[in-house]
Amino acid sequence: MEKVLVGLSGGVDSAIAAYILKEQGYDVTCCFMRNWDAFANNDIEGNPTIQNDVCPQEQDYMDAKAVAEHLDLPLLRVDFIKEYWDSVFQTFLNEYEKGRTPNPDILCNKYIKFDAFFDYAMKHGFDKVATGHYCSNETKDGFTYLTRAADQNKDQTYFLCQVPEKALAKTLFPIGNLIKPEVRKLADQLHLESVATKKDSTGICFIGERNFRQFLSNYLPNKEGDIVDIDTGKKIAKHCGVLYYTIGQRKGLQIDHEKGPWFVCGKDVHKNILFVCHTDHREWLYSDSCIVKSINWLVPDLKEIPTKLTCKFRYRQADQDIEIVSIDKDSAMIRYPQKIASVTVGQEAVFYHGHICLGGGVIEQVFAGDQDLNEKIIQTYKEKISG
Repeated sequence: MEKVLVGLSGGVDSAIAAYILKEQGYDVTCCFMRNWDAFANNDIEGNPTIQNDVCPQEQDYMDAKAVAEHLDLPLLRVDFIKEYWDSVFQTFLNEYEKGRTPNPDILCNKYIKFDAFFDYAMKHGFDKVATGHYCSNETKDGFTYLTRAADQNKDQTYFLCQVPEKALAKTLFPIGNLIKPEVRKLADQLHLESVATKKDSTGICFIGERNFRQFLSNYLPNKEGDIVDIDTGKKIAKHCGVLYYTIGQRKGLQIDHEKGPWFVCGKDVHKNILFVCHTDHREWLYSDSCIVKSINWLVPDLKEIPTKLTCKFRYRQADQDIEIVSIDKDSAMIRYPQKIASVTVGQEAVFYHGHICLGGGVIEQVFAGDQDLNEKIIQTYKEKISG
């Protein structure tokens, strides 16, 4: 009987994953991961639960404990607080400091769930790990591919694109063939009261809901500066720090006296200028190619990668047709002549061939024509104010 360690988060998806594995005859042990300590990590500003008698992590643990007891499964508790800070959160802050927009969920899966947690399981005699992710995997000719979930609305392959194949090969995704309403229904039928109607977790991976700007101000000092209309070169408002905004952002700009809507289209991090474009001039958001680096290819042979694929440049985006030109084994130029809005440096480009996720990497540079789009915006502004 195979021994499986299930990451039990205190949510409904991992609870049903544990139940299914037990029903399938695995020797199941549950494990709750604690990866964030609000007080030790100075998570004060922007934290809506800092004064609560029970912090969200402890509530999640109690909910996970109730599930494990109800299913008559053992529950371990492990801390990866240092690993999370060193590998996930420091990377997250370093990227924001450069004016980039990282994805903490991808970092978390790469460094915690499928690295620290996976290693813990292997060192403690488990044959496999399991999670409540909406995705699947399939092994063909000795190689394990990452594949999309049955529930396309919940598919989480985007967030798993940086997981190494060696971990995928020893991971079970028990709810990959279910849709969310079926998962909720099962939890209700099993009387898993601590999770059956619990809201899905949102916010920053393992940290939770935060007022994002206030939260970041705990670690990166805010510095007020000008918001500039790129078409006129006119200063039209003040921002509270260029690091706190992302390309394509529309809400929270507080441009009240100029008719909008307005969209963030560029940043000059060194001069602390945030560039925006009016809804009538959204061409400033569109690029036609980008360079992607640190690609984790989930194929046994790079020759398997077709030149024409689909790609997601952000999680909820529909699949985009692209052409890929290899630069080296983990870098590529991605072309999309139809043009796509708000492709953002620091975010992840994730590649697909049908139902198979081929991996993903970090967007390093974004181009319009042959020119770096952000540099083009900065240069346009310089020309406007100089003449």
